[in-house]
Amino acid sequence: MNLGLQGRVVLVGGASAGLGRAIAAELVAEGARVAISSRSRERIDAAAAELGATGFVWDSDDVDAAPGLVDAVERELGPVEVLVTNTGGPPMNPDALALSREDWEAAYRSLVLAPMALVERVLPGMRERGFGRVVNVASTSVREPIPELVLSNSHRAALVTAFKTVARQVAADGVTLNTLLPGSFATARILAGTTPEAAEAHARATVPIARLGRPEELAAAAAFLCSTRASYITGETIAVDGGKTRSVF
Repeated sequence: MNLGLQGRVVLVGGASAGLGRAIAAELVAEGARVAISSRSRERIDAAAAELGATGFVWDSDDVDAAPGLVDAVERELGPVEVLVTNTGGPPMNPDALALSREDWEAAYRSLVLAPMALVERVLPGMRERGFGRVVNVASTSVREPIPELVLSNSHRAALVTAFKTVARQVAADGVTLNTLLPGSFATARILAGTTPEAAEAHARATVPIARLGRPEELAAAAAFLCSTRASYITGETIAVDGGKTRSVF
């Protein structure tokens, strides 16, 4: 299937490792000109060299620097035609009432304000050119909240509703916004504090497909949503979770 991504300029956030890196790798393989960002110069340069992408430094806590990131990408590669918003999760806490006001505000900056700052910067050009794809990487927790992740549950859900609202406004201009909801994937984040064997055993017991997801499986879904073939899909949230989510909607 030709996804129509050859030569297109793509920006993928949080792409030095994990799901963001896998998405970037898939888009490079499709022939896109891929910019990747991370807060660490060392990690993003290493990832860019391995992937055949171009690395840029940006910390999603720095909302005011988001337009400058896009400016830098466009100076080097050209107008951004595809944007993948991907950020790490805020701290876990088993007590949803134990978090400080600062914790809530920091999570809001990282998970809502920062992605929207990127969206606001790239959408005018996408609309003018008559083509654009924006894909947000969230979590199945926006449908079925995870007890330890109240900050992620709350703010990722907020961004999903923002995308749904904006998607309707720009749909007639050839621009789509969609959200992926990854479940349990074999990344460093899910393996923190456990072993690969224990994580896989838990997945066998709780995921209908009976294993952890592979990052490249999420990346395949992202690449399709970024493509010209997905032109009639917008404002949607799509779970990629091996069937774990029980909710119908």
